[in-house]
Amino acid sequence: MDKSKKYWNPYFGGVMLGLLLLATFYVTGRGLGASGAAKSTVVTVVDAVAPNHAENSAYYSKFISDDKNPMNEWLVFEVIGILAGAFLSGALSGRLKFMVEHSPKITTKSRLVMAALGGLAFGLGSQFARGCTSGAALSGMATLSLAGFISMMAIFGTAYVFAYFFRKFWI
Repeated sequence: MDKSKKYWNPYFGGVMLGLLLLATFYVTGRGLGASGAAKSTVVTVVDAVAPNHAENSAYYSKFISDDKNPMNEWLVFEVIGILAGAFLSGALSGRLKFMVEHSPKITTKSRLVMAALGGLAFGLGSQFARGCTSGAALSGMATLSLAGFISMMAIFGTAYVFAYFFRKFWI
């Protein structure tokens, strides 16, 4: 059997994600989320590159203090663990390849540009929504929050609508 095509059963993966979410609530007292790590990274970079701007900014200054480093947040370590786990999983399953997968209908450059634009749009949306898919939707739904269910429906409903228009970039 070709190891590069072997994936976990999606139901097993879903159960494991649920158990991870439960463990996260038990250990940290809050749910999963990744957008907070991106925010901490941006704040740290802006503070390193333009400290005066960061100090005088109403937004950045909220996260900067002498006694607390924005990178010393548990979400940063969560994302580092996700990246390390993904790398290890790919390496152990023989699927670790540094390449850009795309439709034969588009170029690698187009795929990278569209992926960057999609990531930027999702990042901006996560700031407006005060959380990403995992934070707003999964963790919200795990606590039976109505906002979590609405977030999940909005995320997947919007993705379903936009997929029709952007499918040529992926298929």
